[in-house]
Formats: sequence, C-alpha cells, structure tokens
Amino acid sequence: MMLDGSHPGIKRRIVVGAALFGILPLAICAPSVEDRRKKIKSMDQKNSQEALQRRARSEAVLREDGVPINQYLPVIETEDDAKRRSKAEISQRALCVLLVALKGEGLEQPIVERIAQDFKLRDSLTPKERVFIAAKTSSQNDRVQFSWKYEAAWVLLWALGYVNVLDRPTKICDVQFAVKTMRDHGPSGFEAGAKLRSLRDILDQADLIYRYHWAVVDARIKGRPAPAKLEAGVVLERHYALNWLIGYMDQEWDDISTDT
Repeated sequence: MMLDGSHPGIKRRIVVGAALFGILPLAICAPSVEDRRKKIKSMDQKNSQEALQRRARSEAVLREDGVPINQYLPVIETEDDAKRRSKAEISQRALCVLLVALKGEGLEQPIVERIAQDFKLRDSLTPKERVFIAAKTSSQNDRVQFSWKYEAAWVLLWALGYVNVLDRPTKICDVQFAVKTMRDHGPSGFEAGAKLRSLRDILDQADLIYRYHWAVVDARIKGRPAPAKLEAGVVLERHYALNWLIGYMDQEWDDISTDT
C-alpha cells in the first residue's frame, strides 16, 4: 500500500466558468502516515461483508475498464464507520470550492468578493481558502492548483444530486454546468434545490476512486501513462472530495489525504 498525496500533474484549464459571472479572467493536526496506516489495517482486518462486497463491485468495474487491480488494496469504511455529512454542510463546501476554483481560473477580485458576500461564504472558507480568496495577487502555482478544484466541486455537486452520474474519470468536468448551477440557484436556492445521495452511494464511489487512484499512482511510479485513458488530475481531485465526504481519518478539508 502506498500513502500518496502528491499531485500527478498540472495543466491549464479552459476558461469558461468566470464568464458566467459576467467577466473574463484578466488547523487541525492531520494524522501521521503511521497512524493512517494503522487505521487502514484495522478496517481491513474487520472483514466486513459490506466492505468486501463493495470492493468486489469496484474491482468488477476496473476489470471492465481494463484498469489494473491491486488485490491487496484494503477495504474502506463501512456505513457505520463513515461520517454522514449533512446537505447544508456539503452545500456550503461545494459553494466554497467553486468560489476558489473561479478565482483560480481568473475571476477578478471584486467579483470574487461580491460572490463571497452574496453567498455568505466567508465563515465557511477553510484557512487556506481564506488566504487565497483574500490575496490581491496570487502565484501561478496557487491559481492552477485551486482551478483544479472544479473536479472536487463536481463530486460535491454529484453528492447533492445536481450531477446525475460520475462518469469514468477520463476527462475534465463540465465547468460551465458547475458554475451555472451555482449561479442559477443563487444564495437561497442552492441548498434547497439539492437532493442528497445516500451514504451507500457515496461510499461506492469512494471505494472505486480509491482503486482507480492506486492504478494511476502505480503507473506514474513505473514511468507509464495512466491506464485506460484515466486523467490523473481528475482522479486525484475526486479522491480528495470523496474522502472528505466520508470523513476519512477525521481530516478537515485542507488536510485530506489521498492514500493509495
């Protein structure tokens, strides 16, 4: 088992989200690797039928997709172990993530500040997000890293029922749809219009992306392209968001581990 949190690669995003808002672009201490390893081993040793069956379903998908399988990769949390996040909590997180992605993409600072105020997001931003949102100027690296968060936001929109299906992670998400969902529902309608998916559905996707991510990381370590045309950046960000949704290792958003 590898414990990996590094980004597999960065590439520029197509600028579409910012235009929808009317303008084009001009801590809690995280568990150590050893602590995480012990907890993963403990979960795996439970031999929960729920977790084993979930892993079997994921591996069936991987076989169909032609993605390598690590038969020794542990199971993930069960419904009893995982965190059940509320619709309100996920809605606020989705809006915050979309906001930082918009700024990363190039949305001008006055518009960013207006959206944060209109959607009442300031108190929901994480420490890292707060610093980025407040900065009058940001590094290229920060902008690119935060623009990738559209992929994490896509998962949160799926969990809220706004995205129908999480397709195979082979291409970037529909940024225009994501931002339009935020804009059209507005501050008062975004949470109200959401239909929260079951924890079982979320765990199924968390288990599947965990195994996709192992295959991507394994290929990178061996100097090979990601298998089955998987997009490494998309896989990473989906894994990140899904781990937050299930309360992986009780980590806060800024500290999420994407262990493989």
